[in-house]
Amino acid sequence: MDYRIERIGRADWQRLRKVRLAQLLDTPLAFGETHEDASRHGEGEWMARCGWVNEPDRLGLVAVDAAGEWVATMLSVPNRSQPGALDLIGVWVAPAHRGRGRGVADALLDAVLAWARVRGAGRMLLGVHEANPRAAAFYLRRGFAYTGQETPYALDASARILEMALPLDRAGADRPG
Repeated sequence: MDYRIERIGRADWQRLRKVRLAQLLDTPLAFGETHEDASRHGEGEWMARCGWVNEPDRLGLVAVDAAGEWVATMLSVPNRSQPGALDLIGVWVAPAHRGRGRGVADALLDAVLAWARVRGAGRMLLGVHEANPRAAAFYLRRGFAYTGQETPYALDASARILEMALPLDRAGADRPG
């Protein structure tokens, strides 16, 4: 694999801004904000986002290619309503770096799950847009299952975000091929 997995640092606001705007242009339905809104945020907002993801109970990871570019992100934060559960958010891989053969998404998820296990999390939750079958297929391959819970998509109440969950164990037996 020609990628390094790194934590998003508190000082990485410019890089975070660049990758977030790329995410919103590439896959707008995967995120709860628009490119137009995000592009209006000032330096303070981006610095605050870097600070937020560096709080002790949160993890923000990026995949960095050989040229030093951020080409993928994956974050995890505590679930607000289910103690012991973590949410997987901010998942994105740049189009040129997608695909099972490249292993970018798998490497990021492996790192997030290892961190979650060390924290003693009981399960990982995520929401996937109903019109994002590629993402859903990745999560299903990695052992996530639909919970039957759904919520309206923040930017279009006629669309649905489908909840998926993965029970965790400390040994990593939750990782199917």
